[in-house]
Amino acid sequence: MIYKEISSVLFVCMGNICRSPSAEAVFRHKAKEHGLELNIDSAGTIGSHAREKPDHRAQKVGLARGYSFDKIKARKVTVEDFEKFDLILAMDEHNVKELNKVAPPHLAGKIKLFLDFAANHEETEVPDPYYGGAKGFQFVLDLVEDASDGLIKELT
Repeated sequence: MIYKEISSVLFVCMGNICRSPSAEAVFRHKAKEHGLELNIDSAGTIGSHAREKPDHRAQKVGLARGYSFDKIKARKVTVEDFEKFDLILAMDEHNVKELNKVAPPHLAGKIKLFLDFAANHEETEVPDPYYGGAKGFQFVLDLVEDASDGLIKELT
């Protein structure tokens, strides 16, 4: 994949209320800082939180680091997303498998693990912080910032 030709990125986790909206907020901020004009969005592999705002704990941690969650609302991944987005970044292997169930076979190559772009952490998956405490949301943001920096580097 030639990353310099990417013009749209979709971040995906299970419910689209913790990890993927955090990734959307962080990456949107960093892309803007680097002058990149990209279509950036997030979605979940399940739709049980559709139209909800991101988890208040994710927002609190993100806002403290200067990220905006304005206009981010949960939604479920659609087949059309595979046509619309150049790169679809899953937070973990479970969501990669779920995305592959939905993806048209000729577009499944767009699916990658987000942490493949991280340079400063050994983790390969962004853990779901939903049932944990504040430290889990802080760690998710650390991972998301690292992977966002790596992806920006690939795109520029």
